[in-house]
Order: sequence, then C-alpha cells, then structure tokens
Amino acid sequence: METHISCLFPEILAMIFSYLDVRDKGRVAQVCIAWRDASYHKSVWRGVEAKLHLRRANPSLFPSLQARGIRRVQILSLRRSLSYVIQGMPNIESLNLSGCYNLTDNGLGHAFVQEIPSLRVLNLSLCKQITDSSLGRIAQYLKNLEVLELGGCSNITNTGLLLIAWGLHRLKSLNLRSCRHVSDVGIGHLAGMTRSAAEGCLNLEYLTLQDCQKLTDLSLKHISRGLTKLRVLNLSFCGGISDAGMIHLSHMTSLWSLNLRSCDNISDTGTMHLAMGTLRLSGLDVSFCDKIGDQTLAYIAQGLYQLKSLSLCSCHISDDGINRMVRQMHELRTLNIGQCVRITDKGLELIADHLTQLVGIDLYGCTKITKRGLERITQLPCLKVLNLGLWQMTESEKVR
Repeated sequence: METHISCLFPEILAMIFSYLDVRDKGRVAQVCIAWRDASYHKSVWRGVEAKLHLRRANPSLFPSLQARGIRRVQILSLRRSLSYVIQGMPNIESLNLSGCYNLTDNGLGHAFVQEIPSLRVLNLSLCKQITDSSLGRIAQYLKNLEVLELGGCSNITNTGLLLIAWGLHRLKSLNLRSCRHVSDVGIGHLAGMTRSAAEGCLNLEYLTLQDCQKLTDLSLKHISRGLTKLRVLNLSFCGGISDAGMIHLSHMTSLWSLNLRSCDNISDTGTMHLAMGTLRLSGLDVSFCDKIGDQTLAYIAQGLYQLKSLSLCSCHISDDGINRMVRQMHELRTLNIGQCVRITDKGLELIADHLTQLVGIDLYGCTKITKRGLERITQLPCLKVLNLGLWQMTESEKVR
C-alpha cells in the first residue's frame, strides 16, 4: 500500500515527512526509493503555503491542497500547464511563479480565462517571456490583485503599464525592476496622468523602479502628482533622474523610504531639495552617489533629522560631515558608512557620543579606523549589528 500512495501522492508523503527531524528522515529514507525521494522532497508545506515542482505534481493533488486550506502556492519548476493549479484551487490567494523561465503568454493565457477574485499576490519575476499581452489578461481577470512582481520581465513596455492602470485599481505594490522599456510615459499611466485611457493605480504604496534607465525627472513629477499614497520608492540605479527631480518628491508627505543608491546625477543639491520640503522620511539610501559629500550630512541634520535608517556607503564624507550631523539625529537606528575611506576614529567617537540609539552600523572598508575607535563604537548600549569587513589591525593591535 505504501508504494501505491508514494507513486500517486508524493506530496502527501513529503508533507508528513517534513515534520521529522534529520535523524528520522534518514530512517524513513531506507524503507524504499519512493520514501527516500519523499523524505528529501523539495515541496514545502507550512500552514497555508505550498511549494511545488509542477512537472511532478499530479493534477488530483490540487483539490487536496484546497481542502487542506492551502491558499499560497509557489511553483518551483513548470512542465505541466499552469491551468492545473488555477482550476484546482479556485480560492488561491497568492501565486509565485518567480524564475519559471519557460512560462509564456500562451501558457498564462490558458490559465487565466475567468475572474479569480481571491488572488491578491502574483509574482512573475524573471519570467522573461512574459509580454504586455499577459498584463492584459491579468488586468482583465485579476482585478483584486494587490501585489504584482514583474522584476526582470524585460519585455514589458509602457503599453503593459497602461493595461495595469486600466484594470488593477486595488494594486498596492508594484515591482518593475530592470524593465528596460518602461519610460516616463508608462509612469504617467500608473499615476493617472492619461485619465482618458486609464484611471491609474492611485492606491500604490510600494513602487520599485530599480534600473529603469529610461526614466527622467518627469517620472518623478508624475509620481508626486498622482501617487500621493506612496510610502516606499526605489529609484536605485536610475541614471536618468537628477537633483531637479528631488523637488517633486520633497512634498510627498506619505513617503517614508527613498532609495537613490547609485543614482549618478544626485548630489548635495538634491538632498538639499529633499531636506527643504515637507518629507517625513524614515529611511534614505544615497550609497554610491559619487557627488554626495559632507554638505549632504548638514542638510540631513537640518531637515531630515527624523531618519531611522541612513545609508551613505562609498560617499565622499568625512569626520567633519559626521560632526555636522550627529547632534540632531536622535532617532537614527541604522547607519551604513561602509567604504567611506575618510572616516577615522574621530568620526566613530562622535557617533558613539551622540547616536546612542544605534542598533546597527556598517564600517565595511573603512580603512582609517583603528581599535580605539571600535572600542568606542562597541560601547553603544543598543548596538546589535557591526560590519567590519576589510578592516585591518596593525601588528601592535594584533599583539594586544
């Protein structure tokens, strides 16, 4: 009987064996080949979530998943039709297809043929064959979608964003990382700037535009006017935005996290615009912005002193900039100044004296600090995370 069950329902055995510790798994693996495969099966069942290799899953499995209360599914590899999942789990809430490189518009089209009101989360990251055609299907049949991950879907264009803006009015989180064809026009669609064609995704709270190289400051203007509920904005590696665009963002009172990492055209002037506005930022990342220096720290102290997380890795800051900032930053919990090679023990002493609520600090590659400065930092009462990669002790310090 056990061989029959193993052949027909390997996922059932995998679920049972997932509760065993390593020692007991080793024991059941010796019973037969089917038990061995099930004991080390990559499917994972935790509460309402299942991870499956669709090429191995029997179609009869999905009603069983539904009956067991499984609502969130991740497909690890795709060989069978995706429609098996959708038809077998009509109340599915989350579908993760990230990395299913062979998923096509045709396959997704066969799966989404009617409305699925329960589906809230859809992850299509790195599904590189997906195009605007699939976004049309999604906009038509998944109108209650709240989270859509499209990172690495390099065939998505502004037309796809227009379709999203037309159909997904409840969308709260959208990831467009490395969607290279997206431009200011597409962001305008999302922000409702083309109301004759689409209302827009005006409820967006999380927007990732990392490495969208065609975006300019006009996109930031659209965002500031239309996406007024936005809380988290990731613009890292967007080389087309500049200091002038920060003026548009500076009055977005709902925004609490802004990522400008590796935005080459952002300088001290840009942080000045941010600091002079009405922002209440909790997190700011300007790491690897070559034009950021000590003056930025002065502006932050004047207008962004409520920050809890600040990342300045590889920026041209010094002990003088630290001195101009630390006395105002009473809320700061995380400070990343890795590869800031002008920081010395003096800067660390200033941090230790004034940033007493720090929980984490990154000093990776800060080659001018010594054991004396580190001793001061480690005395911070709340410190839990300290990164010291590439830090070198002198021979005398090693001896001590």
